[in-house]
Amino acid sequence: MTRRRTIVTAAILAGALGLTACGTNREEATGTGGGAACDTSKGTLIIGMIAPLSGGLSALGLGMKNSADLAVDQANQKCTVPGYQLAFQPEDDQATPQIAGQAATKLASDPSVVGVVGTLNSSTAQVVQPILSERDIPMISPANTGPALTMGENAATAPSRQFDNYFRVATTDLIQGPFAANYLVQTAGKKNIAVIDDGKTYGSGLAEQFSQQATKLGAKVVAREKVGERDTDFSGVITRIRALNPDAVYYGGEYPVAGPLSAQLAAAGLNVPLMGGDGIVDAQFVALGGRPGDLATNVGAPAASLPSAQQFIKDYAAANYPEEFSAYGAFTYDSTNVIIAALAKALANGDYSEAKRADIVKAVQDTKIDGAGGPISFDQYGDTTNKVLTVYTVEGDNFAPVEGSTGSFTG
Repeated sequence: MTRRRTIVTAAILAGALGLTACGTNREEATGTGGGAACDTSKGTLIIGMIAPLSGGLSALGLGMKNSADLAVDQANQKCTVPGYQLAFQPEDDQATPQIAGQAATKLASDPSVVGVVGTLNSSTAQVVQPILSERDIPMISPANTGPALTMGENAATAPSRQFDNYFRVATTDLIQGPFAANYLVQTAGKKNIAVIDDGKTYGSGLAEQFSQQATKLGAKVVAREKVGERDTDFSGVITRIRALNPDAVYYGGEYPVAGPLSAQLAAAGLNVPLMGGDGIVDAQFVALGGRPGDLATNVGAPAASLPSAQQFIKDYAAANYPEEFSAYGAFTYDSTNVIIAALAKALANGDYSEAKRADIVKAVQDTKIDGAGGPISFDQYGDTTNKVLTVYTVEGDNFAPVEGSTGSFTG
């Protein structure tokens, strides 16, 4: 495939995004119909992204960026949105809510932005959601799992949709936490479990859902501890939990802490498996100290095992991106394609204006397509109807799926 159209810069936008001034502008793009050029005479529309492109979680964020870029590039080649060129504008939130808010404000201020893919972190999504909602900009996350983002603080007992423009293709921690507990208690046979989290929205919520289900299954949560997301020395926490003789540790958080924590557990003589959620499923977990036998759950099924993902994997490899697509690549590709398909549907009977954003949001809500990660549709809260999760274990220098672990939580 031809190499992708790259990131939009402010300088390019200043000259290229005046939609009313582009009536005679045409830009050549390779189409699928015998090499015919796409009509881009109506101008350029932007799909944004907010994700950590630098810092400790960049291995995940860069895979997201590349996967979205691939989807935009392919849409341009196929003339998916007649009359328009699509451009991709990723913004680096450094996994920090304040910076994510600034990125959202920047994107929301541009009338040519038709949708945003992201965020990675639930804590950053909490800041981004209301900013994009004010402008009716659809937001689709391939990675957020915090239940409150769609169903409010009383998600488990009295769910209430928070933002009509917010959607996600990853299932929530109301599903992921109990799914992990079922595996660790019923399949792995662990009965005395220490639970640690990083205090952030994602980590603490996941740890709480895990703990509730583990207790329900008859396991004993021998400790509930917290660490900081930038901590490097866990000796105090380890000393406290070692005295309680746990046979496993569950960690709610992400791989920059989980990897060193696993290594320090073993160094302190507590050679028990560490289990976490989708936030630790990356080779960096192992590089930072994760051990063979450590476990994690991730949303969806492994891309390599899905017939629906094979073309995505092939196309991603052909595009020669320097980074792997990582844990959320297929879901990011799908999130981007949902926005593109909704955009094409919303513009089928009229040209783009900011008023069309509400139509794009409605088209996203009505989505029913097959994506690389499986079937895609959304419930009344904006959550995916695809509840598949997978258990992974560390083998060699990365995670590998545990055979027979893919499934949905049923209580």
